[in-house]
Amino acid sequence: MSKFFGGVWEIVKFGLVVLVIVLPIRMYVAQPFIVSGESMVPTFQSGDYLIVDEFTYNFLRDPQKGEVIVFRFPEQPSKFFIKRIVGLPGEVVMMDDRSWQLGEEEYFVVGDNRESSLDSRSWGPLPEGNIIGRALLRLWPPTAFAYMPGQ
Repeated sequence: MSKFFGGVWEIVKFGLVVLVIVLPIRMYVAQPFIVSGESMVPTFQSGDYLIVDEFTYNFLRDPQKGEVIVFRFPEQPSKFFIKRIVGLPGEVVMMDDRSWQLGEEEYFVVGDNRESSLDSRSWGPLPEGNIIGRALLRLWPPTAFAYMPGQ
């Protein structure tokens, strides 16, 4: 019986480590992301494995124009997208013979492959609260390893 409780205690300790150390890192520091689709070609290819920096936007500064970000798609928050910021809060963005006035906490994002990108031109400004973080590292494929890819 004591072996059983010893095994349960090990599982409980492991769970506590996950809750205290791993979970906060995943929520506020960094997390993995796999690119899916062609919207960021040639900068990123489908299957690229990225590490997303959440720390910078959570604790240091706001997103900047030109940065490549990962965010929750406003129309379906369970999906994650990757795009480039081209408009900051308060700016007027002119694109494709249209203009958008961005609010105080809104960003305008587009894919590098404009012809194959579902982006702000289709669904409007991105709320700041949907932003997860910026592309920090490309780890896969190894031949394309990069720090701050896309910058």
